[in-house]
Amino acid sequence: MKRHVETAHEEADINLTPMLDIVFIMLIFFVVTTSFVRESGIEVDRPQAQTAKPRESSNILIAINAGGEIWIDRHSVDIRAVRAAIERLRAQNPEGAVIIQGDRSAQIGLLVKVMDQVRLAGVTNVAIATEPASP
Repeated sequence: MKRHVETAHEEADINLTPMLDIVFIMLIFFVVTTSFVRESGIEVDRPQAQTAKPRESSNILIAINAGGEIWIDRHSVDIRAVRAAIERLRAQNPEGAVIIQGDRSAQIGLLVKVMDQVRLAGVTNVAIATEPASP
């Protein structure tokens, strides 16, 4: 009596469900814990100051370049629209401070007008960005 045993060739499957669960959980974790930084949209040549201090990252940035253009959230903005833009961004980030990045060649009068519009939008925590002075 000869027994004929058929060996079934089973395909070796890898179950990807646990790995995908972990990837999605990590994705949700990183999205929830990420602080979103709104950039002004341009680089400016900031003046140096010996009293410069670093600030926390969740701020609203306004940039003023040497040509007198105002940039908020990567968009060029007219001085008359600064207040509305700050009110909109402030609604999204009520705890954030406003930091004005003025180019060292920018007109001081424009910087004062921008600061005035920011304060009219209800923001009292306003700072001017500088570079730390080299010793």
